[in-house]
Amino acid sequence: MFSQYDALVIGSGTAGQTAAHELNRNGLRVGMVEHSDRPGGTCALSGCQAKKWFYEAAETVARSRHLSGIGITTPASADWLDLREAKNRFTAQVPANTVSGLEQAGIDFIMGRARFTDHGTIAVDHRRLSARFIVIATGAIPMALPLEGAQWMITSTEFLELDRLPRRIVFIGGGFISFELAHFAVRLGPADTRCTILEAGSRPLGPFDEEMVALLTEASAAEGIDIQSRVAITAIEKHDGTFIVRTEAGSRFECDLVVHGAGRAPDIEELDLEKAGIQYERRGIIVNETMRTTSADVYAVGDCAATVQLARVADAEAQVAAANILSRQGNRDTHATMDYSAVPSVLFTYPQYGMVGATEQALAGDGVAYEKSFGRELSWPTYRRVGLKSAAYKILAANDGTVLGAHILSDNATGLISMFTLAMRNHIPVDKLVHQCVMTPYPSRESDIIYMLKPLVA
Repeated sequence: MFSQYDALVIGSGTAGQTAAHELNRNGLRVGMVEHSDRPGGTCALSGCQAKKWFYEAAETVARSRHLSGIGITTPASADWLDLREAKNRFTAQVPANTVSGLEQAGIDFIMGRARFTDHGTIAVDHRRLSARFIVIATGAIPMALPLEGAQWMITSTEFLELDRLPRRIVFIGGGFISFELAHFAVRLGPADTRCTILEAGSRPLGPFDEEMVALLTEASAAEGIDIQSRVAITAIEKHDGTFIVRTEAGSRFECDLVVHGAGRAPDIEELDLEKAGIQYERRGIIVNETMRTTSADVYAVGDCAATVQLARVADAEAQVAAANILSRQGNRDTHATMDYSAVPSVLFTYPQYGMVGATEQALAGDGVAYEKSFGRELSWPTYRRVGLKSAAYKILAANDGTVLGAHILSDNATGLISMFTLAMRNHIPVDKLVHQCVMTPYPSRESDIIYMLKPLVA
């Protein structure tokens, strides 16, 4: 194992692995530092990959319930413990596979916590490692909440490790985590499960379109999920096996479990970034469009950077950082840059909510002229067949037909939003997109895109 590297990567999650393998494949001597005894990152171990084991079952249960009375006589039921064990059989392999994959590629795997000592050197426990380039990919951790009784909350990781789901659950924060886990709970928990989501802001899911969020809130309420905004929580109390969440307004919410769903913060506190001249803010490490930090030879990618916290964005950022390092290593004057203008996001509730591009509020606030095609409670055959009454869409386009934003509430929002993402990335206007979708397999959710776009086509 060397102490001098061409590149050092800090963090073994999806972004760190992407950068390390790309640099290694191109001939650089690469080392990776990881402090966790379970290498592999949040996505694989307790995030996007792990939660899908519960989502697939939750969707099956939800769909079968919606089909009651139109062909399904006995809706599906779930065994939470079986799902957890299936998930754990997958996640149990992640750490060893991560390390063996790195070692087989010739990447040094170094256990320990990294901290900067200067611009090109990090200390890992009692070792000092130096490199021409360093990539920070340390991810994010649950945001600290200054609440009395905060110790009684569990994280999303702990939620996915529960032996069973209780009947009354309160989620603190109205973001991705709370919505997804609440939808899991009402489908996979006891029949009378009730969830409450408490959001401090004026509405939940702030980055999403306000009108579409309202429709998802309605659909959630119909399943036993109560969503309340402008709630200032003052304390969490534990009384025997029961918890009480108290608010500034004097309200109290009694429950069997309190879950931290208020978002994640960059995991950078122990890196001693100041010693390398690396600037950061509350959202993470400050980077430019090439993913370079304020220290010339240090890059930051993934959830630790002040960008967008999504796994595929992390991978794309890692590819950009690696491309720029390789260019500089070869003394080439080329620059790869990140483009965040068409980043798809999907909320794995049921129905799913997928979006890409701008929200209507953002366009209006920026004074951008746009045209809108909107529909709710869609009665198209595709949705009648599955008993889904809450399907909706909103497509926003410029006067020249350029897609500015797309928002889908559906049982296949992932596939639908991918179509609009490709249209935005390839600058396909709505009139051409209609013609290209004519050959979509019919009848399907994707073929419905024609109906969504027709109001925008002159």
